[in-house]
Amino acid sequence: MFGYIVKLIQLLNANSKPSQIANSVCIGMLLGFMPKNNALWYILMFFFAFVRINKGCYLIFILIGSALTPLLDPLFDDLGYAILTIPSLAGFYGWLLDIPFVAFTSFNNSIVMGSMVFGLLLYAPLFAGIIYGIKAWRKYISPKFIDSKILKTIYRIPGIAKLHEQVTKYI
Repeated sequence: MFGYIVKLIQLLNANSKPSQIANSVCIGMLLGFMPKNNALWYILMFFFAFVRINKGCYLIFILIGSALTPLLDPLFDDLGYAILTIPSLAGFYGWLLDIPFVAFTSFNNSIVMGSMVFGLLLYAPLFAGIIYGIKAWRKYISPKFIDSKILKTIYRIPGIAKLHEQVTKYI
């Protein structure tokens, strides 16, 4: 457990670009929201494997998005149904279904469509918020967090001293 905490703190304090971390979070949430039993999810997962992002953060946020999905499924269903029942797009959806293998993407499933659209709508504000949060962490929170009296007291616990050394060598 401590290893994951150390890696997260190292990632936030590393010299990596905040945009790579933010893309990891946003793409992970997008894929985490989508149902995993369709070709669209596997196509996107394969495509994003070749994008320059932090893969560990990407996989963690796929899991976090997947954990939040049961709470958001009614919203995804309503949003997807609203998009799929737009009368002017009925011909387009019919044309897509006539293309071989496109039906395997399950884009015509209201939850798949709703979760994908929700993830895309969430992408920009989440991206901006993560970048702002990382910059605030690096500039204001991290130095105060490392020098806090409570944290120094915790570091005196025998097993935690090693954790402290691992975290502070990257800051």
